[in-house]
Amino acid sequence: MSIHAITIPEPGGPEALVWAPVPDPVPAAGEVLVEVAASAVNRADVLQRQGYYDPPRGASPYPGLECSGRIAALGPGVAGWSVGDEVCALLSGGGYAEKVAVPAGQLLPLPEGVDAVTAAALPEVACTVWSNVFMIAHLRPGDTLLVHGGASGIGTMAVQLAKAAGARVAVTAGSAEKLERCRELGADILINYREQDFVQELRRATEGAGADVILDIIGAKYLDRNVKALAVNGRLAIIGLQGGVKGELNLGALLTKRAAVTATSLRARPEAEKASIVAAVREHVWPLIAAGRVRPVVDRTVPMRDAAEAHRVMEAGGHVGKILLVP
Repeated sequence: MSIHAITIPEPGGPEALVWAPVPDPVPAAGEVLVEVAASAVNRADVLQRQGYYDPPRGASPYPGLECSGRIAALGPGVAGWSVGDEVCALLSGGGYAEKVAVPAGQLLPLPEGVDAVTAAALPEVACTVWSNVFMIAHLRPGDTLLVHGGASGIGTMAVQLAKAAGARVAVTAGSAEKLERCRELGADILINYREQDFVQELRRATEGAGADVILDIIGAKYLDRNVKALAVNGRLAIIGLQGGVKGELNLGALLTKRAAVTATSLRARPEAEKASIVAAVREHVWPLIAAGRVRPVVDRTVPMRDAAEAHRVMEAGGHVGKILLVP
């Protein structure tokens, strides 16, 4: 038996993504087999395609860090799920395929009111935002959160979850159109990073206080300015390195502000940690989606065999929210 998946015979540009027959995955102990209804494009998939981000040991070699679909089979020892259940899932890889094997602890039921395709937009962003902004950085009601890349998949989820938690939200984005979309989602402070200095704008908007939490996808390029933008006792959560990997950190400024810097990735975490995050998302985020207070934001849906086009869209940077792939 075989299925089709997006393979990467050689690293390179979007054309390196090849829709090809591959062996049918078999669920191991503690896993389920999901027949994929949709997957979603993440920045990590682009890095994997370029040869810069290999899957963790034992993970599927195909890109795709999340999916939605229907359970087609159960591996040994799986309880609490049944064949035919509609689910979405956090993956270590393999979402760009017709079927994928998933650890049962990384499954989520479809949120109430969300269809089987749109649900693919949720697992990675919900788990990333909840684990970093709430579980690690402890965003509290009344805090100010600064989200870099507010119109991205991560950004659109962070804005909504922070507003639902009673925080004030500042965002950076590169166009008036993207900032308007962020405002519609609840952002209070809108900063065009191409035209404005986010440190100055944030200080002005917060009467000099700064941000209690910063969610950063840029890395080195923003490190110094992020520390300047932090409030006393602020927490900087770095989740991406689009602006480089090496930066100079002013420890004196960090000490003066009694601030903290954390850096995490989700993909390589042990299964037990991922399961804990997924359980927290099910407990805290899924009710907000069911209540209509948080919603998935989808830019467009692209046939999976045309994943190269979806990657071109992501790299061009004009999208808002998630780009979905359907087999």
